[in-house]
Amino acid sequence: MRVSPPSFPEQAATLGALLRRPYRQLSGRLYAEMAAQGFPEIRPAHSAVFRHIAPEGSRLTELAELADLTKQSMAYLLGYLEEHDYVSIGPDPADARAKRVRLTKRGNAFIKALLAASQRIEAEAGKIMGRAKMQQLREALVALDQAIAELP
Repeated sequence: MRVSPPSFPEQAATLGALLRRPYRQLSGRLYAEMAAQGFPEIRPAHSAVFRHIAPEGSRLTELAELADLTKQSMAYLLGYLEEHDYVSIGPDPADARAKRVRLTKRGNAFIKALLAASQRIEAEAGKIMGRAKMQQLREALVALDQAIAELP
């Protein structure tokens, strides 16, 4: 595997870089575990769908907006997931011109497995860094989210 030199944000240890590195590691572990659990088709790019889809389903346009993707890019991801039986796409009962995306039984099983793996990895990391530090980290991240939201 080719290793590139640290980027400017990584060299400067910006907040974004400090948040991205553990996220990349977590994501890599999660998707490797999901592949081993029988979900090999899913890639990190598909998180744009799974992260935003509502339990009752979502419109394609809403998913694209929430994921900050074009409608065409979201449609591409959804087409792949539909082909592999993670989502179904049909007319929206409230507006026949719109498409509604719903998780299938397989899609719901994936979400359940992903959340369980994420909680397990977090617990294992908490054992290494200490449960109190993990709780402090969670609290600090919530406070950071709120503080950034309040910036003018």
